[in-house]
Amino acid sequence: MNASGGLIPFFILDDWQKQKRDFLNNLSRLPPTPAYGMGKTSTIKASSPQDLSLVPGTRRIQETHTQETLALGPQNMVEKKRAAYADVVSRLNSARERSLPFQVATAFNEAFSGIAGDPSSSKSVNMGKIWHLLQFLLGEATPPKGTLSRKMAMVIGARQHLEVGHEKYMLDIIQSHPAQAALGGSTGNLQRVRAFLRVRLRDYGILDFDATEMHRQPPMDTTWHQIYFCLRSGYYDEARSVAQTSRATRTFASQLVEWITTGGMVSSATAAAVAEESERMGRLGDRAGRSGYDKKKMLLYALVSGSRHQVERLLRDIPVLFNTIEDFMWFMLATVRVPESDSLLASTQEGLPLYTVEDLQAYLVKFDPTYYTKSGKDPLVYPYILALSLQLHAAIAYLMKEPNNEGYQIDAVHISIALADHGILSEGISGVHKPGIMDTVGEITSTIRHYGLSFIRQGNLAVALEYYVQAAAAIGGGAVSWSGHSSADQQRQRNMMLKQLLTEILMRDGGIALLLGPVGTGSEGALKRYLPDRQSQHNVLLDAARQCQDSGLYDKAVELLKRIEAFTLALDTVNQRLSEAISLVVSGHVDGEMKIAGLIQSGTDILEASRHSGAGSSSGREQLAEQQLAFRQLETILSFHRFARTGRYHDALRELSKLSFLPLTTQSPDRATTALQNVSPAVQACVPDLLKAAITCLNSTPDTDGTIRLLKNKIANFVANTLPRNWPHDLYEQVARML
Repeated sequence: MNASGGLIPFFILDDWQKQKRDFLNNLSRLPPTPAYGMGKTSTIKASSPQDLSLVPGTRRIQETHTQETLALGPQNMVEKKRAAYADVVSRLNSARERSLPFQVATAFNEAFSGIAGDPSSSKSVNMGKIWHLLQFLLGEATPPKGTLSRKMAMVIGARQHLEVGHEKYMLDIIQSHPAQAALGGSTGNLQRVRAFLRVRLRDYGILDFDATEMHRQPPMDTTWHQIYFCLRSGYYDEARSVAQTSRATRTFASQLVEWITTGGMVSSATAAAVAEESERMGRLGDRAGRSGYDKKKMLLYALVSGSRHQVERLLRDIPVLFNTIEDFMWFMLATVRVPESDSLLASTQEGLPLYTVEDLQAYLVKFDPTYYTKSGKDPLVYPYILALSLQLHAAIAYLMKEPNNEGYQIDAVHISIALADHGILSEGISGVHKPGIMDTVGEITSTIRHYGLSFIRQGNLAVALEYYVQAAAAIGGGAVSWSGHSSADQQRQRNMMLKQLLTEILMRDGGIALLLGPVGTGSEGALKRYLPDRQSQHNVLLDAARQCQDSGLYDKAVELLKRIEAFTLALDTVNQRLSEAISLVVSGHVDGEMKIAGLIQSGTDILEASRHSGAGSSSGREQLAEQQLAFRQLETILSFHRFARTGRYHDALRELSKLSFLPLTTQSPDRATTALQNVSPAVQACVPDLLKAAITCLNSTPDTDGTIRLLKNKIANFVANTLPRNWPHDLYEQVARML
């Protein structure tokens, strides 16, 4: 944005574009113009970060991988990515299960590198670069030192990522211009910076560190350049050494040392003193012919002060500061301060407003994403900038909605997993719970869960399970949820989510075998990995069985109940289904007979398993005995109907005599009516059809000795005395006609 507040069109000037092309096409050629803020040759405006290009040296890092993948189609690359990431998730779960250390972002980065990166060399940011950034943000590349807040540690991590990238770029410049760099056999960091400056400042004659004849015209003083580029490349010890040994930085040296040792959190007095000196330099303005000197000095003073006013004035008043957006982001991150609290008062040091992460974020989002991505030609630049400025959820959301054929949505899911594992999503970058955080966690958890569901649709339950477990861990606080160190509420939510997702797996074809193994109660399956407590396992399986029943998945319900040795419930389910199947047979439905054989076998298997288990209380054994009696009665009713259908009426009536609740023996009708009330509901449901078929048998059987008439009277009295009178009306009509 320019001084007038309008958007500056996205463009990279021709000379910078030519420099990039020359660098990539022929590294032996010198860049046609000096760079890094040297007066007339620098044309990038700091007030509009969308005008900044990514450093060309970073392209070389991708070229080897890119050449290997040009022959692979996008779909093949996406599938390779899915498989590589899934393997990491499986290893992550295994490590967390056994309380072993596991660097998840590092593992994802290695997996991405293994599939050779993105298939286009025209992009300045690939997913490998974003994973590399995440390694630093999450403290996997360089563990945070001291007692810095999580947010400040992440700011420093983002800065360190950029420093590593600049170091690689600097070494590329040195290697491609060995004569100008004149590094020789030196391997020290400061020697590398000076070799780099020999190339970059070649138009400025002899530099101070190369001057040998002091009686000549004084060489260019590069003290501020050396300090800046040492810091920019992560050489903090060398920057301190230069500052402490130069007369030009006598006062600044101690202030820089404090900034280095405190991780940027200098004292109020130091910040005020540096800001005051920066104000003085601003009033004096640029010195003619030494603009590079003053700009580097002013950058460093603004950096140490952390003053919002100094940063904003610098960006406004000096349009030529940075060549690349990475240089711009590094400076802004180096300037950022993280107050101990989020209050407005905490954002100041003795009246000096601090430049905060929120200020940087607000500044960056003023510009449309298309300005960063060159209208979509470089799509990962924008989420990269968002991640650098700790807008992690926004980066994930952008990747999820960005249309492409390179699987960025897949990357977004696994970035979510990495952040969730580190607790970033549940606690935020501040490391404390805030309102609205759970909305973010819930959204990310849903994203991971739906990604796992895609494997279920493919029939790959084992991989889906790994993602479901990560979804539960995400809502439970990440890695800490595995050890029980998260809050009670997080543990409750994790357990609820885990049970819900495990139930979903169990209800799928193959889910029972996966979680419980081929036989037994789960000692050979995956369930014990995530629910080691036997009672928790029992509760999940029992709940899953009930859900299967409610969903009409009766076979799965019975199998689950058998696995947890809930034989009474399992046999009750079979009895209900068998009763329904008998009704279908009586109604003339063919599929009823097909179901009956399997149900009979299932009931027989349940009774056999119960005999071998030897488990259960006395009351449990009594309840099982009741269900066993109902099962045998249903078998008898089935036999009766089969005899009746084939005209074997005597055999059919003989089967009826086995049913003690019917008045077809010497017992009285009143007693039979009482007995019917104690019969299983599954058996009671069969009685009306049973009586109608019995009447048909009696009407078709000759009465030679009055027995048939006696049985008819008993049935009539039984029907008349049975309350409530809610049997089918045609039964009562049939009884009346029989008499």
